[in-house]
Amino acid sequence: MRVVNSLVERCFAVVELLANEASTIRLGEIAEKLDLQKSAAHRMLTTLCEIGWVEQEPVTGFYKLSLRLAILGQRFLSATHLTDVCQPVLEELASESAELVRMAVVQGETLTWIAQVQGARNGLRYQPELVARVRLAATANGKAYLSTLEPTDAIRIAVNDAGHKAEKRAITSVEEFMGELALTKKRGWAISIEEAEPGVIAIAAPITLAGGQTVGTVSVAGPSSRLTPERHEKISLAVSATAGKLGELWPLRQRDHNAKQSA
Repeated sequence: MRVVNSLVERCFAVVELLANEASTIRLGEIAEKLDLQKSAAHRMLTTLCEIGWVEQEPVTGFYKLSLRLAILGQRFLSATHLTDVCQPVLEELASESAELVRMAVVQGETLTWIAQVQGARNGLRYQPELVARVRLAATANGKAYLSTLEPTDAIRIAVNDAGHKAEKRAITSVEEFMGELALTKKRGWAISIEEAEPGVIAIAAPITLAGGQTVGTVSVAGPSSRLTPERHEKISLAVSATAGKLGELWPLRQRDHNAKQSA
């Protein structure tokens, strides 16, 4: 349960809840999850529907997010040129690994997927569910990101984020989880062996700037039948090298953006 206070915060809380669910939700469930009275939640949703951010199903009366936020997000992402700059590097890793490559960026205290390249040319192809939020405790990307934080912050964020069964299982022992994050930090990459999804293995590394700031993660993922232990070392080296390249390109993209703004 999340407690919200101001009107603006309530509006964004409703939008965020609908975005995370990515499906229709009944009024009572929205009010309960945000600790709002039904009447207040209804007024909020009515206003959001009127201005085009939320839609109400005519048959069930349930609510869902409209595509307006997704369109604005794509427009903003395109304006940053981040994916344009990073795409060739991701394609290179996808070609080398012949598996799915994905990149996520840090947003507040979590990760959001923003790009992917399918490198598998034949046989089984890992094609994950199209969701924005990265599950932190059960994924290689999540653990790679958490390993760059202070241990107490990493555990707090992971526990608060563990809304999925796989995530809750991953943190059954705080000591064990902290040990895994320490190992990840020492070697520079994380691995998830069928933790997030059965039959899938992923290896990820944090994208870190020269000043030490972690801005995202990059990973290679594929079927466990192909990503065997014999390939883990080679894949981890390739992923770590790619993370290094992306870390060098990140401030370059920002400098180019600033130059265009001042021109």
